[in-house]
Amino acid sequence: MKILVLNCGSSSVKYKLIDSDSKEVLAEGGVEKIGLPDSFLKFKRPDGSKGVITVDMPDAKEAVKNVLKVLTDEKEGVIKSYDEIDAVGHRVVHGMETFNKSVLITPEVKEKIKECYTVAPLHNPANMTGIEAIDEIMPEKPQVAVFDTAFHQTMPAKAFMYALPYEAYEKYGVRRYGFHGTSHRYVSKRACEFLGVPYDKQRIITCHIGNGGSITAIEDGKSVDTSMGLTPTEGLMMGTRSGDVDPGALTYLMKCEGLNADGLSTLINKRSGVAGVSGISSDMRDIEDAIAKGDERARLAMDMYEYRILKYIGAYTAVLGGVDIIVFTGGVGENQLGTREFICKKLAYLGVTFDAEANNCRGKEVIISGPDSKVKVVVIPTDEELVIAQDTAMIVSGK
Repeated sequence: MKILVLNCGSSSVKYKLIDSDSKEVLAEGGVEKIGLPDSFLKFKRPDGSKGVITVDMPDAKEAVKNVLKVLTDEKEGVIKSYDEIDAVGHRVVHGMETFNKSVLITPEVKEKIKECYTVAPLHNPANMTGIEAIDEIMPEKPQVAVFDTAFHQTMPAKAFMYALPYEAYEKYGVRRYGFHGTSHRYVSKRACEFLGVPYDKQRIITCHIGNGGSITAIEDGKSVDTSMGLTPTEGLMMGTRSGDVDPGALTYLMKCEGLNADGLSTLINKRSGVAGVSGISSDMRDIEDAIAKGDERARLAMDMYEYRILKYIGAYTAVLGGVDIIVFTGGVGENQLGTREFICKKLAYLGVTFDAEANNCRGKEVIISGPDSKVKVVVIPTDEELVIAQDTAMIVSGK
């Protein structure tokens, strides 16, 4: 089946057209700067070359229309008409406790997604815009929602509950939900396939680290704990998000700076993390360059970033009673050699040995632990779009 996968954000739309049977990516690209006068659509041609179209796209609905125009364009397209698209799969960020798996989108499902707007105000409304755009352009096409939070719905209450008044959970659903679930699901399964071991008999720690980052403890194929919480700000230090911080420090800053709730949200989501500490950038490549030039705040930001990862791996090793496999994925996990080396060497107490030669690669599936390592450490490039395409095909076909 040919599945169009859409990931709609507030200012961008990413897409892939995937053959769910062969796993072949038939087309891919994205729209950026939606709502701005210089919005554009970039795409990759079958021969690997890239194209860019600059066109006014005031909203995500118009962006989706332009994606479909490119897919069916006489010169640049890969299909002759919309009829060749069998279904559309959407990334939806938050499903709260309502959704523990991917589902066919119905009017009732749409209403439930909208009920999650309060906990994902930046993401779920944008995801819904993509769904409504397809409703308008291709109303006959089945659509499927694949939730970032679904994989983590197997966490036990002792892991997902916060030590707040119980009424906060009963009234408002305040608990840990976790994110990047589609990625954690894919790389944990793929790591076991790659290593030739049964997925349902492993203790796995998956590290999806990049501008956004989360770590998940997986036991026998199920998520039992994860570092992100009610929102994607908890846990690791990220590009612009704070990660774990004393809530008392936040109320103190609110008083000192005269911040309201929106001001605090901006502080912890957009002004903190690597960018906030370094004062340079949220991009770890820029941080590495600054460190090479002797910048102390860049060095501090890197040290903090890596320390948080190390701490969560240690905590989740304790939760799992040991670990069999550690997986690195995401922009940093797949490409930042120094961070992988630092983490592996610090885990020598677990019996991890490090293969520097194997580690000298980017964006490839590779075992970076030594042959004598008691824990297998692997790099697995994530492929959330493939998971969305396969879930969509399975649900639409009724399998």
